[in-house]
Amino acid sequence: MKLIKQLGLLAAMGVAVVSLQGCSPEVGSKEWCAELKEKPKGDWSANEAKDFAKSCLF
Repeated sequence: MKLIKQLGLLAAMGVAVVSLQGCSPEVGSKEWCAELKEKPKGDWSANEAKDFAKSCLF
């Protein structure tokens, strides 16, 4: 019985982790552009800078 509760808790934690990973906006969306504008430019990756220029400026 205790094993079943532990497995249930582990499954619930797994679902929570997976659902939290899907919270970031899609690259190139208005939300993503706004989020990146708030982030210091020194913290941007090369891919983020390229995607920002392609999706948010043009």
